[in-house]
Amino acid sequence: MDLIKTQKEVCTKFGAVFVEAPSNLKVGISLNVKDGIYPINGMRHPIEGDTSGWYIWAGEEFSEDPDFFVSLHIEHLNEWCPQIIKYLGLAPGWRFLIAPGYEDVWKDTSLLQVD
Repeated sequence: MDLIKTQKEVCTKFGAVFVEAPSNLKVGISLNVKDGIYPINGMRHPIEGDTSGWYIWAGEEFSEDPDFFVSLHIEHLNEWCPQIIKYLGLAPGWRFLIAPGYEDVWKDTSLLQVD
């Protein structure tokens, strides 16, 4: 599978700009993503340093606990949750929510207001 092509197709489908998330960058991800819990949520803040801006978690809500998200290089996402990789080309300011038989992708400009 051509990953970049697939990510660009997702962006085209939802009218989003494609912004690559190179495999050497990191995401913030909750440990429960590995447990097969749904829905899986993703939101992308602006890219900063060695981070892609992506925060990914499973379940209805995420915790405010500072240890809720762990840092993970994108290259390891295939082992954790391969079904989300196709969404990682969505530009900062975009979100997704997926579950079996369900997909929602939308723009959320509030994600661009990071202090």
